[in-house]
Amino acid sequence: MSPGSRTGWTCALWCLRLRSAFRTILACSIVYTTTLYGPQPLRQLVAHPAYSYLTTILIVSDATLGDSLRGFWHALCACVQVMTLSILSLLLIGPAHFSYFISALAVALCTFVVALPGATHLMAKRIAFGQIVIVYVGTAIHCAEAGELVLMHPIQVALSTMLGALASVMAMLFPNLFFYQKASVAAFLSPYLAYHEVRDMCQKYAENARKRLNFYSDAILSQDSSAALGFILQAQPLAQVGEKLLRSIKHKQEALMWERPKLRNILKPTCMDLGEKLQDIEIPLRGIEIAATSCPSFPVALIRKVQPDALHNMKRRIHDKLEQLERFAPFYILKKKEKSLDETFWPLKTIFREDLRAFFFLDCLKLLQENTEAVEECKESYSENGSSHGSENQSHGGIKWSWSISCIIPSKTSLLFAVKCSVSLGLAVLLGLLFNEREAYWAGLTIAISFVRGRQATFTIANARAQSTAMGSIYGILCCFIFHKVENLSFLPLLPWLVFTSFLRQSRMYGQAGGISAAVGALLILGRRHYGRPLDFAIARITEAVIGLICFITIEILIYPARAATLAKHELSLSLGALQECIKDVVLFDNQNNMQASIFPKLRQKQKKLKSHVNKLQKFIEEAELEPNFWFIPFNGSCYRKLLRSLSKMGDLSLFMSNKIEFLSVVLQRCEVDSEDLQKPMKCIKNDIELFKKEVEPSLQCLQELSSKKSLAVYDKHKIELGTSPKANECRGLETEKEEVECILNSFLQHSNEVSDRVGTNTEGEDQKLKSQVIVCLGGLGFCISSLLREVREMEKDFQELVNLENPSSHVIV
Repeated sequence: MSPGSRTGWTCALWCLRLRSAFRTILACSIVYTTTLYGPQPLRQLVAHPAYSYLTTILIVSDATLGDSLRGFWHALCACVQVMTLSILSLLLIGPAHFSYFISALAVALCTFVVALPGATHLMAKRIAFGQIVIVYVGTAIHCAEAGELVLMHPIQVALSTMLGALASVMAMLFPNLFFYQKASVAAFLSPYLAYHEVRDMCQKYAENARKRLNFYSDAILSQDSSAALGFILQAQPLAQVGEKLLRSIKHKQEALMWERPKLRNILKPTCMDLGEKLQDIEIPLRGIEIAATSCPSFPVALIRKVQPDALHNMKRRIHDKLEQLERFAPFYILKKKEKSLDETFWPLKTIFREDLRAFFFLDCLKLLQENTEAVEECKESYSENGSSHGSENQSHGGIKWSWSISCIIPSKTSLLFAVKCSVSLGLAVLLGLLFNEREAYWAGLTIAISFVRGRQATFTIANARAQSTAMGSIYGILCCFIFHKVENLSFLPLLPWLVFTSFLRQSRMYGQAGGISAAVGALLILGRRHYGRPLDFAIARITEAVIGLICFITIEILIYPARAATLAKHELSLSLGALQECIKDVVLFDNQNNMQASIFPKLRQKQKKLKSHVNKLQKFIEEAELEPNFWFIPFNGSCYRKLLRSLSKMGDLSLFMSNKIEFLSVVLQRCEVDSEDLQKPMKCIKNDIELFKKEVEPSLQCLQELSSKKSLAVYDKHKIELGTSPKANECRGLETEKEEVECILNSFLQHSNEVSDRVGTNTEGEDQKLKSQVIVCLGGLGFCISSLLREVREMEKDFQELVNLENPSSHVIV
């Protein structure tokens, strides 16, 4: 990355963080002025400013107008749920009967009821959990005051919550006057919209894709290996940035729907969302990356046979589409008649082994051009509605999206989540009340906003919250000591602190959990009054927070006793099984039949399943690297990451392979040649693919069985270790293994050339076009076969290293 681009990236990052901090400061300022300087009747109604701040921080962090509108809706849903449950329970039992134990039991039961439905958004659940804690802890503390407590206390909690939610929306409605890089007057004067965020990220992704294409193309066309390596190294960090941009675009599209609720109806039913369309650009770019990084030497001989102007024309046409996406301008159709894409490949007549990488590169380049043109339909639908920023019909849309009947029935995951939340909060509230009645709120509130469905890095999150709570509280105490004579200015030190926490939220060490806790820790001391001595409050709150975190960790471990390392091992086994299923269903059809129409959609579903397993494996690896080892065997993160890279690459290659076989199955049906003349080499290619599958599947099955064991060190009990299984012994010798791979690949190339000779024998345009399509596709298919065979062998070596590290006394011979 050049110094200029690095400076621009740093400037953009600072603007993004400062913009987020500015909106947070605006929202907190609204809460501050309302709770301290608002009319007396209003201040009596919003009697819990601490929870107003907490709600604000939860909603406004890295949010847009769509995010804040969604957060407002979730806060409203939480208020309705909690008010209904709390008022009914207070009327039935009576506030005077709420002892510590009854209050903790009521917290647990109400939390279970709120957490159980699968339709409710996690944000709504978190806000409701906090409200439940405040309502019942307040009832336990003031149980003697049975008069107005039944109705007023839940109403005050609900209004305090809605104040924080409303402040978040108002902060997002403020124009983009500061820290905004766009020179457009409309952008400066408009609210902070997810539309602008998605547009900017699409532009950045288009620029990113264009640069990566340039680097990889320059590497392939390079005449020098050292120069090619330099281009590839420059493209690697851009690939990581591109993946992050795609994830951010998909994340922001839900907020986009809240700003423009009719978008889903405007988009055509056959058109995927913009994130999915951009993913169609990312896939061929990954293929081009695989082709460039697998070239042993440069220059690539086959590229010389392709017309130079043709490759530049292809690259320019892709650039035109990406640059238009970068400007977010409407796509247009080039009026100048250019050479057909398939004419580029007409000079290619024969497939040689050393040319497979180049064939794969050309095929991916062709796919990239087709997919950049396919983005047009979805992006035009997106752009046509750019001026529609209203939020009318939002409540109706939110109900439609959130409350489908199919989501109301609780699943096993929802049941475990409800049990975990109810037991944790009930126990935290009980212990908090026993330790310090006045500050018992914080034992429950600290963990109320920490719950997630499924597993999480429990120790890491608890550590980040504890440290950040202490850090924010100490900062607040110091500022109170400095500003004790000018109490009205005590809010000023919060401004730099909120800026600091906006950066803290994006750090690896603290993350969102730590950043939110640090911001709330200081706000509760500097943003309120009449809560006692700041030092006493800070000590009591930190202690209560630790009590809550201990309950949180204990119940989390009891509910999910398996370590992340164990889950990573299990997910690795599932990923290998999903990869086997994808390869098993790769079948070449040469005749029209019903089976062909059904196999490829099922195969695409299996590839999506494989991608899902790989994403989960990555999550568990990251979590396992963060969790403490205690008395367990240390987690070998480097080995698992090698396996993850191999699985991800094999998943991409299997996707390309299935696409090429599907394309061949369709194209070869249009060939006007003698069926007998074509059937023989086609059957030979089908046999070559079957031999490839027989070579790969036993290895993957052995690896899956090995990874599914409780410990990789017990392989000697099961006779499935690499190099000793009966199936693997047939071709496990090094020389024999190479001969098998060479035999499969050479046979495939021979039969592919026979097919290409029998296709497009006429010199007419359509025949030559068909011939070029088949040649390039078969060459790309050959590259996928050779690369998958090579990756399987690399994965076996990685497994050998993993087994030896977990059990040094035993060694697996591959």
